Amino acid sequence: MMAKATLTSTITRFLRYMATERNASDLTIKAYREDLFGFVEWVQSSEFASASVDTLNPSELRQFQAALQQADYAKSTISRKLASLRSFFKFAMREGTARINPAKPLRNPRQNRKLPLVLSNDEIGRLLTAPPAHDVAGLRDRAILETMYSAGLRVSELVALRDGDLDYSQGIARVRGKGRKERISPIGSFAVEAIQAYARRRNRSAKTELLGRAASVFVNRFGDILTTRSVGRMLDKYIADAELDTRTSPHTLRHSFATHLLDRGADIRSVQELLGHQSLSTTQIYTHVSAANLRTIYETAHPRAR
Repeated sequence: MMAKATLTSTITRFLRYMATERNASDLTIKAYREDLFGFVEWVQSSEFASASVDTLNPSELRQFQAALQQADYAKSTISRKLASLRSFFKFAMREGTARINPAKPLRNPRQNRKLPLVLSNDEIGRLLTAPPAHDVAGLRDRAILETMYSAGLRVSELVALRDGDLDYSQGIARVRGKGRKERISPIGSFAVEAIQAYARRRNRSAKTELLGRAASVFVNRFGDILTTRSVGRMLDKYIADAELDTRTSPHTLRHSFATHLLDRGADIRSVQELLGHQSLSTTQIYTHVSAANLRTIYETAHPRAR
């Protein structure tokens, strides 16, 4: 029982470290917690139930990986769980709880590379004008869609925007990205006008009114901060109204933002900065999308392309 408690207590310390020392977001902490305690459950139900952080080895973790594959977990989910274990054991080695990182030799399953869904200019136009412009809810929804596409924001970044984060005259916003890292993001004139039109009609609860510049930009009808889920539900409605691909999601606006910039000559490192990607390799997926678009244009327009 002590070994199990040791594994659990080390995970607890790791989660505290990620929150306080690494400033990991709540969503990141939640994913680590689910992944690592899911691993604990597997250990406790396996022949290795007496194993501790210091005795687990790569062979045993390969069996865990095999169990995930047999349970039909998506390849991306398995890769994330393995990454969580690598980070956890790296922490355990640093604090002296483990001698080796048994997850380090494990290889992620080969991913089926899928290009992200990107909306055309016409489709973007239909989506952005789908919300009605005569009531406060419609004005808010237009401002949300314009801002997400204009700045390439994640939904979590959008709902975290505060009044003090926006500089209308300069057309910029201070954005809080993953790991609570901040970046400055340009916002276009259409988005600025949409936000200002909404702000003039926006309802404030007594609680948020007192916050002043710290109050949320986008609120629900009660004046409280929007959730990422409520933004997703809102978008689903306008996707149907605009008759767009049902696979369209809030992240599709971010994909479209990046692809449209590259299509018009933006360099990939600038797009990386605008998206807030830590690694350039994460941004490079959009070069494949742009190349695919160029190939389609070429085959359509060139008389000897086929």
